[in-house]
Amino acid sequence: MKKTVARLALTLGRYKVVNRPPAEPVMLLIAAPHTSNWDFILMLCMAWASDLSPRWLGKREMFDGLLGPLFRRLGGVSVDRNNPGSLVDDLVAEARSTSSLALVIPVEGTRERGEYWKSGFYRIALDAEMPIVPSYLDGPTRTGGFGPTVIPSGDVSADMDRFRDFYADKRGVKPENKTTPRLREEDSAIA
Repeated sequence: MKKTVARLALTLGRYKVVNRPPAEPVMLLIAAPHTSNWDFILMLCMAWASDLSPRWLGKREMFDGLLGPLFRRLGGVSVDRNNPGSLVDDLVAEARSTSSLALVIPVEGTRERGEYWKSGFYRIALDAEMPIVPSYLDGPTRTGGFGPTVIPSGDVSADMDRFRDFYADKRGVKPENKTTPRLREEDSAIA
């Protein structure tokens, strides 16, 4: 049912999934560029159309109110951005204890242009030994898809170079809001 609804929604939105995700049983999916409110709906439809039932992170405010139970049922995990607590450790433990998980993380953390990506995705993948699969939406071409699997090496700059290469021509729904793939930790490593 989800797959049918997702394909219909993508067709009505004139979006096309141009490639499928790898057949990894446990993976972390980067959701980028995150530039509009439509990203959430389009990425969820793209995942369902690709036979994924993802768990995804969303800001706590999304889960307050009437839509909270629906978002949780759709795989949502509430994130208090001001007090993340043990979120990374909890997600690492979940990834290590399951045989099937597609965890979607909007690495930019906001729909506005920023200076850095949030680094939690990298720490989760490294600590849980999870492959990272970049996924994208490109508004100007009305396409979305998945990139090559990256096994985090611990060399943050080298791994981020791979993401910068992949996302170089991916613009998002609102290209002016795209944040270039970069982690604060890269600047710390240089200093």
